[in-house]
Amino acid sequence: MTPVELPREELERMIFFEEACQRAESDHDKDPTDAQVLTRWGGALLELAHFRNGSDAVEMIERAVNKFDAALKINPRKHDALWCLGNALTSQGFLFREQSKAEEYFDRAKSCFQRALNEEPTNEIYKKALEMTDKAPGLHAELQRQLAEQELEQKKVRMPQSSAGSTTEASVSSEWFYDISGWICFAGIALSWAMLQREQN
Repeated sequence: MTPVELPREELERMIFFEEACQRAESDHDKDPTDAQVLTRWGGALLELAHFRNGSDAVEMIERAVNKFDAALKINPRKHDALWCLGNALTSQGFLFREQSKAEEYFDRAKSCFQRALNEEPTNEIYKKALEMTDKAPGLHAELQRQLAEQELEQKKVRMPQSSAGSTTEASVSSEWFYDISGWICFAGIALSWAMLQREQN
């Protein structure tokens, strides 16, 4: 979805997080050792990934992971960075069709959520994230089943068409896949941003 196609409220959100990225980058230039700035930067990137499709979304998530990793190198016990990293890793897991590959990311995400909870045992958001991670493999399998069914239907519809239609089919399937995974994995990111803002204030 392009900025022109976004509803006004969503467009404002996108602009807000783009500006947040710019502020975080500027703050990071002033103090590269500030783990909170890196966490805010990663959180904004993760939010922006929600507005991207395909490879653009993947690249945005990878950049967010790099920021969270950098924050944790400075402060390995930073629970909000661990929680955000867990969300990013879960998002990455859903981008793989292979179950075994996806579960590698889900396992890493679960470790992050557990470490975050260890640092703040009463945090209900961290507890919920840990519970939801256990459901990720089953959800991934269901998404793959739905994707396979949709691709089969598309092949039936497009079979009489030329090979050029195959390219369109792949594009449509890819966009559907990323849209679905984005809907699931970014559902809690707004909570993370609110938490980060609260800690900063």
